[in-house]
Amino acid sequence: MLHVLALAVLPALILIYYTYQQDKLQREPVKNLVKAFLYGWGSVFASLLISTPLLFIGAFPQEIHSFTDALRTAFFGAAIPEETAKLFCLWLFLRRCRDFDERMDGIVYAVCVGMGFAAFENIEYLFAAGSDWVTTGIGRSLTAIPGHFGFAVIMGYYYSLNWFDGYRAPGAGVKMWLYPVLAHGIYDTIAMQSAVTPEMSGVISIVILLFCFWGLRLARRQMSRHLLADSYSAPHIIDEQ
Repeated sequence: MLHVLALAVLPALILIYYTYQQDKLQREPVKNLVKAFLYGWGSVFASLLISTPLLFIGAFPQEIHSFTDALRTAFFGAAIPEETAKLFCLWLFLRRCRDFDERMDGIVYAVCVGMGFAAFENIEYLFAAGSDWVTTGIGRSLTAIPGHFGFAVIMGYYYSLNWFDGYRAPGAGVKMWLYPVLAHGIYDTIAMQSAVTPEMSGVISIVILLFCFWGLRLARRQMSRHLLADSYSAPHIIDEQ
């Protein structure tokens, strides 16, 4: 059991550590990272409070038989409930977090929440995979976990933009929800299409990997932008403290 848990959680922890290392100006207290990670676990249950009613009213099907089914399930069954829940939990955590005083912090904490969600989800998938848990774990380490990481960075980027620079970026308050939902929905639509056209599963896997690679590059650019902005305002932060 421990080795399954390790494979499920380790990729998420590695990405948290990577993000933590990028926060070069003023790193966040480790206890805050742990709390935000646990908030991510809570977002799993919060997402069910959204997806379950949507399933009940027929917003998405229980089984996927067509591209439309995949699209509806990707957005209404996964992207919208999950990203809404993660954003809500991120807001719950940051609303009274005194250490949230730099733009990069929004990305750090969003990644912790996102990786908390991803780790919990990964545990479920690996235990459900039975004897194929190693193959499932490696596959998700290359796709689903980096995917959630990319969604989290986008959310954190726009959350901080709205918090610190809202007067210069009036649309950031919408984008911190909309853009992760779109990225997540597109990712899941592509992934779920393999259930409709299994003969294309190899091509779909390559497309997913390319999508994740693009997401990681975007994440690095957004981190760099906030780090640069924080470096300009660092004297300001020091004076206020």
